[in-house]
Amino acid sequence: MTIQSNNPLHGITLQIIVEQLVDYYGFDTLGELIKIKCFTDNPSVKSSLTFLRKTDWARKKVEELYLSSVSKMK
Repeated sequence: MTIQSNNPLHGITLQIIVEQLVDYYGFDTLGELIKIKCFTDNPSVKSSLTFLRKTDWARKKVEELYLSSVSKMK
């Protein structure tokens, strides 16, 4: 078993990340910050999760945005 103490995303699901980003930024701003269709064309949390689970580079961008934004969201 790997110790996750250095992983700031440990215990945070992708769904929580997407929902918090949508609550904070909204899909319009998210689509400007990260140029992916799931945020700009008929966006929903469900469709975004489906895309992000299959697309590593996009998920990484979303996770990076979350980490850089989490202190502002509180």
